[in-house]
Amino acid sequence: MSCGQPHETDCREVLAEVYLYLDLECGEERRVLIREHLEECGPCLREYGLEQEVKALVARCCGNETAPEQLLERLRVRLTVIFTYITTVSTFFLIST
Repeated sequence: MSCGQPHETDCREVLAEVYLYLDLECGEERRVLIREHLEECGPCLREYGLEQEVKALVARCCGNETAPEQLLERLRVRLTVIFTYITTVSTFFLIST
């Protein structure tokens, strides 16, 4: 999506990062750029508002649920396996080049 107007930060970039912005998971410098863009771009502000509402609805419907401990442990194990594999492959390619 693009509103067709020139901005310091492209509309597509802003909308791609809107959940990071909502969850406070991006750095302060990036938050400022996104906030400034939303203040000057109506289409992005409307899209941001929709995303904010979806996030609030999900939180209301599922906010108090927690994953079972067995599931959390399986995810930890699987992520460890994936991380180990990626590290091994990366090291292999660094050594072989």
